[in-house]
Amino acid sequence: MTETPAFPRQEPITDPDELARWISRPGAPETLAARMGIKLLEASPHRLVGTMPVAGNKQLYGLLHGGASVVLAETLGSIGAALHAGGGHIALGVDINATHHRAVRGGIVTGVATALNLGPATASYDVAVLDEAGNRTCTARITVTPNTSQRMQRGKK
Repeated sequence: MTETPAFPRQEPITDPDELARWISRPGAPETLAARMGIKLLEASPHRLVGTMPVAGNKQLYGLLHGGASVVLAETLGSIGAALHAGGGHIALGVDINATHHRAVRGGIVTGVATALNLGPATASYDVAVLDEAGNRTCTARITVTPNTSQRMQRGKK
């Protein structure tokens, strides 16, 4: 029997394939990103790309929920900041805003997060959410504290 690696992971993951495998491994903790079907295609502190299905993430009118786009943006920005901070350090979102440009009824949306600033105290990302035709459906900006002075200590203050 193979033991599931501890969560949160203590070592940084720089290979996007390894990151995607680790997040979706059997026994991984349930996360909002997994529940919404977010898949990472590329991940580094400077650029992240992920996809999310519209199905299952719609609001009452049958359109992609604006909050779902924000979850995609925050997921990408938080992972990027965690990669920037390095192994064992936490990354916490402190601000996010989003502008929704057009409705999406189906298919897959792709989020592309590009680092605007990777500093010791904050990391900021511009996130473009695109439909399958490449049209920008949402623009988000997220600021995350990489918190490089604090190591993750589950259950400890």
